[in-house]
Amino acid sequence: MTTARICFVSSEIAPFAKTGGLADVATGLSRYLASVGHDVRLFMPLYRRVRQSVGELKRAYQGIRLTFGGRELSVDVWTTPLPGQGAALETPAQVFFLDCPELFDRPDIYSDQGDEHLRFAALTRGAIESCQRMQWAPHVFHCNDWHTGLLPLYLRTTYGWDRLFSSSKTLLTIHNIGYQGTFATSVLQELGLMEQRRHLAQDDLDHGHVNFLKTGIMHADALTTVSRTYAREIQTAEFGMGLEELLRRRSGVLHGIVNGVDYGDWDPAADPLILHPYTADDLSGKAANTRELLEAFELPYDSTAPVIGIVSRLTGQKGFELLPDILPVLLHKHDVRLVVLGSGESDMEKYFQWLRDTYPQKVANYRGYNNELAHRIEAGADMFLMPSRYEPCGLNQMYSLRYGTVPIVRRTGGLADTVEAFDPATGRGTGFLFDAFDSAALLQAIRRALAVWSMPTAWRRLMLNGMGQDFSWEHQGPLYERLYDGLTARG
Repeated sequence: MTTARICFVSSEIAPFAKTGGLADVATGLSRYLASVGHDVRLFMPLYRRVRQSVGELKRAYQGIRLTFGGRELSVDVWTTPLPGQGAALETPAQVFFLDCPELFDRPDIYSDQGDEHLRFAALTRGAIESCQRMQWAPHVFHCNDWHTGLLPLYLRTTYGWDRLFSSSKTLLTIHNIGYQGTFATSVLQELGLMEQRRHLAQDDLDHGHVNFLKTGIMHADALTTVSRTYAREIQTAEFGMGLEELLRRRSGVLHGIVNGVDYGDWDPAADPLILHPYTADDLSGKAANTRELLEAFELPYDSTAPVIGIVSRLTGQKGFELLPDILPVLLHKHDVRLVVLGSGESDMEKYFQWLRDTYPQKVANYRGYNNELAHRIEAGADMFLMPSRYEPCGLNQMYSLRYGTVPIVRRTGGLADTVEAFDPATGRGTGFLFDAFDSAALLQAIRRALAVWSMPTAWRRLMLNGMGQDFSWEHQGPLYERLYDGLTARG
């Protein structure tokens, strides 16, 4: 496509602020777009953790005034190039941080102080008004999740007078429809949206609330979500979280694009966070990483005992409720190791700790998140478990494939789009899948994996199949380019 101006607005951008895959997508996609010549400018809040960790920033603008229901906020804007881009890049992607201490100078990215609606409305309007200051007219405002769901509406109404944006289009990406940004209608006065009530979902207003994500879905020129299967799933009652009817009405502009992976960060041949690099041509480092991982947790190493890894938020979405019925049986009957990295719901955290205490020679548990350990588990595990109830895209299964760590996943969302069932007879496939969301189906998938593990030639073929997959942004990014091109061509 021709060179495009892309304004990317997100609550998270790696490495500055991250709680999930959204931050990685913001960074990976923007790096790719800049690398092929597009003008990409990213906007996010200047959270306290960003202020404390980032290096020197350059002031872009000072004293942008945002009025919300009689309350005036002052926003300064700071900028720095997005890290990880080539030094010779002619037009690197730039990150712009919106500095409003009363909203963003807090210990955590997300807050429980009752003003999330105002915080992210300020992000949305601050991005638009920064573009005004620059006299920069994006071809596309790329919005992400509920936090930026008001942008298409603001652009059409509050800022509809500004001819700078007369040709700008809006694209909203739904990373996880389970988070919608629903607030009482009393926030409309504060957000300056009383005159725009007719543009909101009237059934929601009748029930006393406003839904940011729903508003974005109604008004964006195009919609994407992060896998082809998830795009179909969210149009059903099972996965649509109440928005399925609206999404079916807008299905003509809804596109499923699998997230890309930044192999600059996730590649066993050059990963600085693992001790023993390896490639598809020389897998010897894989076993060395397995030994090192187990030794770190004081678990006995046995080359015949497979290691199952888990790196995840421990939430209901991730399907770990299926495990208590089968893991004790599995650990009792099979010589396997289980290494878990994660935190989340207290009952699940306690369960994995109980499992560690009950099977100290077979189970390791790290509560919390540790990026280095996540890399070591990907490199050291033989199998990777993702039994998700639903999974919009998922990144860890794609990391696992690259590391020759065989994924065991439920056939849902992005897991269905990125993992192909292995057939020992043909040697085709990259992992093991199950359909029904129940413990018996998961146990069968694990047992199929253990059966192939006992066949070294077939297992090596399976590993190499996975390592040969390409989910890089160089492969996925052009899909967004074509979508942007189609939007701007519509005039």
